[in-house]
Amino acid sequence: MLRQKPINWICDLCGRTVLRMEALHKLRAAGPGLALTVVVTVCAVLLQEAETRLLVRPWLEALVLAILSGALVRTIWTPPRAFDPGIHFAAKTMLELAIILMGTTVSFGAIAAVGAPLMFSIVGTVFLAIATSFLIGRLLGLPTKMAVLVACGNAICGNSAIAAVAPVIDADGDDVATAIAFTAVLGVVVVIGLPLAAHLLGLSSMAGGVLAGLTVYAVPQVLAAAGPMGSAAVQIGTLVKLVRVLMLGPIVTGLALLGPKSADSVALPLKRIDPLHLLPPFIVGFLVLASLNSAGLMPHAWILPAQKASLGLTIVAMAGLGLGVDLRSVRTAGPRVILVVTASLAVLSLTALAMLHLLKLS
Repeated sequence: MLRQKPINWICDLCGRTVLRMEALHKLRAAGPGLALTVVVTVCAVLLQEAETRLLVRPWLEALVLAILSGALVRTIWTPPRAFDPGIHFAAKTMLELAIILMGTTVSFGAIAAVGAPLMFSIVGTVFLAIATSFLIGRLLGLPTKMAVLVACGNAICGNSAIAAVAPVIDADGDDVATAIAFTAVLGVVVVIGLPLAAHLLGLSSMAGGVLAGLTVYAVPQVLAAAGPMGSAAVQIGTLVKLVRVLMLGPIVTGLALLGPKSADSVALPLKRIDPLHLLPPFIVGFLVLASLNSAGLMPHAWILPAQKASLGLTIVAMAGLGLGVDLRSVRTAGPRVILVVTASLAVLSLTALAMLHLLKLS
């Protein structure tokens, strides 16, 4: 036993060294993309500062400027593949860290005041948006599978919903690429336009956050859209959006059960429904910190630094997301898809506004 201890110690040391080398290799691989993302982030922050000096207040926040600047860079110049790991790290990992830290500023007490009516409104909005979007697609001549893709992407969570639904309905790869391409571009437009629309409609911070959570496609885009309306809008918008995302499970399950009844077509989709993908670790981290803060167990001295760190990481993530959006992809979507997605988004927005009125938040 005593002789084995040095051997075990050496093996353990070698294992740790290998892990450190792998981590260092991944960090080096991410270097070019991270550097580009940071440059875009700095430009966005400087543009916001310039707006503040010229216009007293920034009309476009750094969150929006970062994703818009990144998209413009991607459209003008396609970064080499060596940049992809760093851009992906910024858009995914940094965003997940930002969302976790955001939990330190969330209080469930404020949201509980709305309670069950808000939850029912979210579920109702999702189902109504899917039905109306599908009908619009079919009336305008889209194939059934394409109409389903657009409807689910519009009502739930954009690209993620399209990617999850595609294998269940056995959608064609070209249809998936077309739906994702235009949804990504339209998502940027919504991020820019929603804060302005909320201001023109005179919505409160709470109402603006709910509107963002009900209409914006992806969680990071909710952060960018709700950011200009204040921290309360970001908090409620994120939670509303997470409930929408969790609707993906029942929708995918329903489509799998309603689809063809052959052994291959049913068994395969059902295996793809993994609850861990519906509630990933960073969401669990967010909920844990939010629960601690709501219970008064979060040290007050931690809240402000965590909020600043969350905001900084979010801006970097927005730049990474923008660098993944090529505005030229609109040309490949086709006029029917553009019309259907735009009309579906309009219906979703009107439905969300109606829900705000019913909840007396408008």
